Amino acid sequence: MAQTAPVSKNENKGSLSSSFASLVIPLSIIVGIVIYMFVLGNSSNFEGGDSKNHPVQDGAGHVLGLIYKGGFIVPILLSLVIMLITFSIERFLTISKATGTGSVQVFVSKVRSHLNAGNVDAALAECDKQKGSVANVVKSTLNRYKLVENDPSLNKEQKLLAIQKEVEESTTLELPMLEQNLVVIATMASVSTLIALLGTVLGMIKAFSALASAGSPDSVALANGISEALINTALGIGNSAVAIIMYNVFTSKIDKITYAIDEAGYSIIQTFASRHKD
Repeated sequence: MAQTAPVSKNENKGSLSSSFASLVIPLSIIVGIVIYMFVLGNSSNFEGGDSKNHPVQDGAGHVLGLIYKGGFIVPILLSLVIMLITFSIERFLTISKATGTGSVQVFVSKVRSHLNAGNVDAALAECDKQKGSVANVVKSTLNRYKLVENDPSLNKEQKLLAIQKEVEESTTLELPMLEQNLVVIATMASVSTLIALLGTVLGMIKAFSALASAGSPDSVALANGISEALINTALGIGNSAVAIIMYNVFTSKIDKITYAIDEAGYSIIQTFASRHKD
């Protein structure tokens, strides 16, 4: 009977991450619409309790009513803001967990010291303490280290190649988990600006339509059109700027983790090569 291949932890994590994204995006849209209608569009934010009137002159209601006047583009931008916050928190927690319980540099130094002393089991114990993506790669590599070390059927070059291949395969399995959902944050940077530009154009169309009316220009419609354009511009550009910053922060953290993995893998290979001259 053919055996079913076991599902790896990384495949399970990938499935969970995809489910997370497919759940967060529609929920963010719903929350954005609810905030626009019931928080920004609350009657207490407008003169006479009517959202068609000007926002109240003082307090938080003035700001909320002003944002509401940005039009139907505002709930879309609010949804993008909520998505950015949610995915940023998710990535922060995931990447922080990937670094492990302690300093990665200290962990790599301890593993190197144990290997130089010929104590592979102690190095494996350090992996169990550290946890995270770096420790997972190192632990997988050390297990292969122990396997090939006493294998008489392989020469030194074949053993080194087997260890190096294990480092590469383990790294290939771990890194996609760190980079998952970063594409969503990167997309926010461009999409927010484009949607804000759309809102700006629509607002300016309303403003120029008010100017083009027969007789004296409609000052209320003119003001509303300009307000709509500027509010959408501010929301979109602000969200885009934060998205760019968060994307760069997370990619920088991932680069550090990748460097630590490379350093640990190089140390293991070099230690094996120095301890096995034949």
